[in-house]
Amino acid sequence: MEIGFVGLGIMGRPMVRNLLAAGHRVTVASRSSGPVAEMVAAGAVAAASLAELARGREAVVTMLPDSPDVEAVVLGPDGILAAADPGTLLIDMSTVRPATARAVAAAAAARGCRALDAPVSGGDVGAAAGTLAIMVGGTEADFRAALPLLEALGTTVRRVGEAGAGQTVKAANQMVVGGTLAVLAEAVTLLERAGIDPAGALEVLGGGMAQSRILERKGPQMVGRTFEPGFRVDLHEKDMGIVVATAAELGVPLRVSGPVAGMLADLLARGLGDLDHSALVLGVDAGTAAPAAVPGPAPATGVGTTEANG
Repeated sequence: MEIGFVGLGIMGRPMVRNLLAAGHRVTVASRSSGPVAEMVAAGAVAAASLAELARGREAVVTMLPDSPDVEAVVLGPDGILAAADPGTLLIDMSTVRPATARAVAAAAAARGCRALDAPVSGGDVGAAAGTLAIMVGGTEADFRAALPLLEALGTTVRRVGEAGAGQTVKAANQMVVGGTLAVLAEAVTLLERAGIDPAGALEVLGGGMAQSRILERKGPQMVGRTFEPGFRVDLHEKDMGIVVATAAELGVPLRVSGPVAGMLADLLARGLGDLDHSALVLGVDAGTAAPAAVPGPAPATGVGTTEANG
């Protein structure tokens, strides 16, 4: 396929490499020249503008930090949709608000183009290995058309519903990941304060019901206090904001995910946003995990919700 790819961060660069390895022809663009040069050396072609990147492509992939970035790159006056040929398939693999995904799909349809929201899970390791989980929102026909591209990037590729559904499933994913990280951070701290070697203890936990990919990959980072980012605190904090907003729209109380959002916001406020999200252990260490809003109705038992902290 002739593919345009916008966004060459920690995830985007290995994804482009996998598309090239699968035989696709990839034209790239990014705000920084260094990653573009790196991808050109790997076999991609550099575009001088978004318009040049969009024209003549069968598909255009965006892998960007947040909803405003996607809106600017895709919907802006000099953006992708302004230049894309009719029938172009736009695949947004960023993690954004479900409402943003629906707006992009509507704008694409108005231009005679097609759109999928296809956020991913698996981090930089999964991106490099081509083993990402990809949750896709959009029509069945467009999903089928995108499969040759998506299967070069992930091993679990599923259509989960119409436009916006992929982003809703990604929000659920970030709830599970964030909650598991927070509990793991508390477990590591408990082991350390009890004078037990946490590395050995986590090995034992990994052989039982507590076993998980998060325990396997993030436990050693917590124990060693090594936070080279695979997925940064600031991005997970942004994602939990999407979780909180989506839950509020649906009337779902967040008795676990709300405080996790607060823990990430606390790390961000302390200037630790560039660290890997396994740095949640630092918040437990310091005892500074902040409370967060718990949207939705108060539980019937009369147990109150926590106060919002922004």
